[in-house]
Amino acid sequence: MLTSACPKLPMRNKTITSDYYVNKLGFKVSGDYGDYLILTKDQIEIHFFEFKALDPKTNYGQVYIRVKAIDEIYQSFIKHGVEIHPNGPLEIKPWRQKEFALLDPDFNLLTFGEQA
Repeated sequence: MLTSACPKLPMRNKTITSDYYVNKLGFKVSGDYGDYLILTKDQIEIHFFEFKALDPKTNYGQVYIRVKAIDEIYQSFIKHGVEIHPNGPLEIKPWRQKEFALLDPDFNLLTFGEQA
């Protein structure tokens, strides 16, 4: 029986990653193991592994996060200075999801979506 999925994303600098997710997106550090970091918010858990040689422009790390109250989340991120991806403003997609996207400091793509 499957119970959850926890994506693992690359990070170049644990301090920068932690600061972004905690202070901008509202996550909490739930595990810090040197070169491995676990961050949580509500029912979401994201794991990060150190990859100092990562070239952010060639990073294909992606996570799709299903949410409730997407308009409130979007406005909260804007209020906290989170930069929304230029190609990912809040909009209803043809697949009937209301979505927006952003890039973290290592160019991991985070897409937030709610059924429209």
